[in-house]
Amino acid sequence: MQTVFSLDGGTIKPNSGDVYGIISLVFWSITIVVSIKYVAFVMRADNDGEGGVMALAALARRFAGDGRLVGFSLLLGVFGASLFFGDSVITPAISVLSAVEGLEVASPGLADAVVPIALVIIVVLFVVQRFGTHTVGRFFGPVMLLWFLVLAVTGLPHVIANPAILRALSPTYIGAFVADHPFLAFIALGAVVLSITGAEALYADMGHFGRAPIRRSWFVVVFPCLTVNYLGQGAMVLDDAHTISNPFFLLGPSWARIPLVVLATLATVIASQAVISGAFSIARQAVRLGFLPNLTVRHTSTRESGQIYVPAINWLLFASVLTLVVAFESSQRLATLYGFAVTGTFLIDTTLFLVVAATMWRWARWKLVTVGVVFGVVELAYFGANATKILSGGWLPLLIAAVISTVMTTWQAGRRIVTDRRRELEGPLQAFVDELHEKQLHRVPGTAVFPHPTKETTPLALRQNVEFNQVLHDTVILVSVRSENVPYISPDERITVDPLVHQDDGITHIDVRFGFQDDQDIPEMLRQAVGMTDELDFDPETASYFLSRLSIERGEADGLATWRKRLFIGLAHNAANPAMNFGLPIDRTTVMGAHLDL
Repeated sequence: MQTVFSLDGGTIKPNSGDVYGIISLVFWSITIVVSIKYVAFVMRADNDGEGGVMALAALARRFAGDGRLVGFSLLLGVFGASLFFGDSVITPAISVLSAVEGLEVASPGLADAVVPIALVIIVVLFVVQRFGTHTVGRFFGPVMLLWFLVLAVTGLPHVIANPAILRALSPTYIGAFVADHPFLAFIALGAVVLSITGAEALYADMGHFGRAPIRRSWFVVVFPCLTVNYLGQGAMVLDDAHTISNPFFLLGPSWARIPLVVLATLATVIASQAVISGAFSIARQAVRLGFLPNLTVRHTSTRESGQIYVPAINWLLFASVLTLVVAFESSQRLATLYGFAVTGTFLIDTTLFLVVAATMWRWARWKLVTVGVVFGVVELAYFGANATKILSGGWLPLLIAAVISTVMTTWQAGRRIVTDRRRELEGPLQAFVDELHEKQLHRVPGTAVFPHPTKETTPLALRQNVEFNQVLHDTVILVSVRSENVPYISPDERITVDPLVHQDDGITHIDVRFGFQDDQDIPEMLRQAVGMTDELDFDPETASYFLSRLSIERGEADGLATWRKRLFIGLAHNAANPAMNFGLPIDRTTVMGAHLDL
């Protein structure tokens, strides 16, 4: 509200027509975009419990078949995820700064302390992420309940004192406001959009909390309390025009200013938490879809697979947010950056949702058109209004999105090229095993374990060991690991053994299923596998582990531009270490592979 009334030096006036129009815009924006679109419709589309733009892209890929629609959907998903990451950088910065700036209302002499306090809060916010959504939520949950109740309590007295403000709930006042000030109403949308930021994070966080809890908390607590507070701000501004300087913090009595600042700070920290958690979910889905290299992902809940912590994303966001706070120093300056990324993500979500509704749920055309027009018109208006901010700062989230999109598409393209060439180098496993029988290689004592994602192709480390050393261990075990979307897999259901046609050649494939809370500990799994077949009679404590690794260097082959090859190689070098992921003993692990020119 403060941003709305400060537009263009105060061209929106604290009179009944303007106030009713703005409050009606806020209310109906929240109703259409959040309550109807995201909570009622979009949250029906989940990818194994996960939400967010990448979940929609994954569903579109699964149900749209092959062809241009799939490619279009994945491209939209990549750019939507990139815009969300841009939003994830700006949201913590503007949220924390706007809350701490309440100190200036309570005590103007504290203005110089705003940025240092904000920096301390941001440091704490990102440090506690490693404890997980469940642990952090035990503290945050009660705070948020108190926050929304305070929103209602501070707004209600002003609504009671001036019940005429309830007229603002009628959408007719939007029409009157637009008719009276068409250009000004368009510009105002760039500020009103601040009331619906976080809707995409709400959807992206579905894996952390679940669909039902989000819906209940929204309709029972959040939406009613927000509505009462916005109505209260409108009523107060009509009673006292001077309160447009900071309508929210002036809602309460003077003695409550400092407590309100503290509570608002806690609440905005939690709002930032929601965006950060959403970024973790989006990043993991991007890894699964092949748009980012393997990242270290830590599951922080024994019940919810979506509650995760991704260290690389956490610290990248942390550095970016700190930079923004130091560079811009105020929420009002940051507001010029805000909105474009959010509204762009809204439009992409709507488009992908329609693709999913058409292909997965087989909606009738009239239903698709109706939903597309209702949501599309509203979001296009917001997108257009925020496009006016591009030159004055909106270029920054767009730049962040462009960089992230480039990274994601480069990794996907490079990974496809490397995977195809790697399969050629690996060759079919069965044919390789047959060759070994013909060669009658010398067998050396011991057990060699080769982690490999599939039994269709030959581990590079196994092929290189045979070709260069001309020997084969007495016991050769190929291990494929699969992650399931359940907390734990019982030991008796975890391991499947395949002797690979030849029953007595000492070469065995083991397929291992892990739950998201299980430690993907291959040595421990081998202890459980001992004795399951005659070929698995070995000592796991003396087993040697051979990791397959491609040495990728920039070559002259076509497929990627030179600068993209360099980017891909840099990303590949920073991927998660499989030896650490699988708990392999360093002193008994050897990395072998082949050279590949990209």
